[in-house]
Amino acid sequence: MKEKFLTILKTVKREGIDELIEFLEKTDFFKAPASTRFHGNYEGGLVEHSIKVYEILKHKVETNIEPIEVPEESIIIIGLLHDICKANFYKIDYRNAKNALGVWEKVPYYTVDDTIPYGHGEKSVMMITEYMKLTPEEKYSIRWHMGFTEPKEQYTTLGLAYKKYPLALLTHEADLEATYFYDI
Repeated sequence: MKEKFLTILKTVKREGIDELIEFLEKTDFFKAPASTRFHGNYEGGLVEHSIKVYEILKHKVETNIEPIEVPEESIIIIGLLHDICKANFYKIDYRNAKNALGVWEKVPYYTVDDTIPYGHGEKSVMMITEYMKLTPEEKYSIRWHMGFTEPKEQYTTLGLAYKKYPLALLTHEADLEATYFYDI
């Protein structure tokens, strides 16, 4: 999956993309889970989830009833990097659990170790912009990709963002579909 991810991402010809890729290579991004328990909670789940979000988002943009003009480069950046905030975010810990024979044993599980507590979507935007510029549409799409899992106090702002940038809503939908239809 790493090779597929990098092949797609390397088609982006924006200043700073090479440095961003170097950063990703130094992190656990390609081995990290997508979450601790909700979806893709296995080694490599994050990169698999990111590719699936990109594929779904690309399809949604191409087949949307109301045409949306979006550069392919934006779809790649949003889809592949929306969860970059999860790089170096999960750690493996151990807990006791009974095996199939009913004997207690130590088993690994993923836990969160958030050393940069800056939110989720906003953290991804921050991390990307340390290496390259994003368009406003890309920023909004990545920032608001979590949709209505945001605190209810954010719902008005979220709705305004989706109205201003429909691609942000499609990004949220693509993320949900990757999570619930494909469990990654």
